[in-house]
Amino acid sequence: MSAADLARLQFAATTGIHWLFVILTMGLVPIVAIMHTRAAYARDPAKRAVRERMTRFWGQLYVINYAVGIVTGLVMEFQFGLSWSGLSKFAGNVFGAPLALETLIAFFAESTFLGMWIFGWGRMRRGVHVTLIWLVALTAYASGYWILIANGFMQHPVGFEVRDGAAYLTDFGALLTNSSALVALLHLALGALTTGGVFVAGVSAYHFLRRTKETELFGGSLRLGLWVSMVASFFVVVAGELQRPIIERTQPMKHAVLEGSGVAEVQARLVKEYGPGDYVPWQDTIRISMDVMTIIGNTVSTITFIAVILLWKNRLMRWRPALWVLLATVPFPFIASVGGWVVREVGRQPWLVYGQLTVEDALSNVSTAALAVSCAVFIALFLALAVTNWTLITRFARRGPDATQLGVTEPPPDDGLDVAPVRTASF
Repeated sequence: MSAADLARLQFAATTGIHWLFVILTMGLVPIVAIMHTRAAYARDPAKRAVRERMTRFWGQLYVINYAVGIVTGLVMEFQFGLSWSGLSKFAGNVFGAPLALETLIAFFAESTFLGMWIFGWGRMRRGVHVTLIWLVALTAYASGYWILIANGFMQHPVGFEVRDGAAYLTDFGALLTNSSALVALLHLALGALTTGGVFVAGVSAYHFLRRTKETELFGGSLRLGLWVSMVASFFVVVAGELQRPIIERTQPMKHAVLEGSGVAEVQARLVKEYGPGDYVPWQDTIRISMDVMTIIGNTVSTITFIAVILLWKNRLMRWRPALWVLLATVPFPFIASVGGWVVREVGRQPWLVYGQLTVEDALSNVSTAALAVSCAVFIALFLALAVTNWTLITRFARRGPDATQLGVTEPPPDDGLDVAPVRTASF
């Protein structure tokens, strides 16, 4: 493999794995926020207790995914300097600010709010505590916005001018309102909510298959997860179609590949515009990824719609085949989201910044051997983090709410002193 192929493989693998953390984090946190709000303001003490346990159970799974995901995000930052220094030299003046803002929001604001929420159980007023988890959700989506602003510039560069071989920002407003970023953010948010809702519904179905005694807790979780995923999965298809006109206008080759016609004509036009070269991306990869995403999106939408109907008189909780289907559906949104990422990123090849900077020109001056080593190390590290994450999530999900340690009350130390119990969030 060439140096460019190794660098692309490394970035594709690490970004794809990191994306699995992101999509679940963004999908779970609004659901946890809804659960906490319902728990905090429930008038019936019994319902409040059940909903609080529900919040702590799903909140713990969210915190595990967030904590490990942060590590993958930190590791990814090194790749820009290691493999793609040409990208930083050309576009650093433009998307450096969005990336910096994303880092400030994700690693400072979001983490701070989350830490206060974790350790705030039993220590804060309910209104303040609930506000914190909503702030976590808000900053999570704000972080996604800034990432897509940077990525949107790579898809459809706007608000800049090139001086001495480098791009300089001239219109910050155009950058912030880039249609390639905003419509993609809507699609991302709905896809994340679909993923989070299906995850909650699938884990709840698993516990009903085990004939759990926590019927009220997992019944409420199952209903919420299904309603969120049903609504989101319907509109995520709509948001996906809204991107078609944008792609046709800004990336004609990707549009031609997706439509299956006009590729040769667009290739000839791009040669006239940008000079000799192969401007056709991997057609089979893009089409297969698009088909997978579309089929899964429609399948999930259908399954969740039928499941919501079966919630009437709790038929769903008693029909084991339907519960098995919900459990088996959990991986589907993750696969679909990776397919969407492949269409978005691979479809603009050979450009790294569309129409301005090619992949070959952005590659760092690093030897093939060095890239081979870094590629193997990065992929192995990310796979290890992914395995660790899902092992922990599976373990705590199977154990159920009784094993939840987020916000639990520990007994006082046996030292003969009259010390009040301490609430902790340690794992």
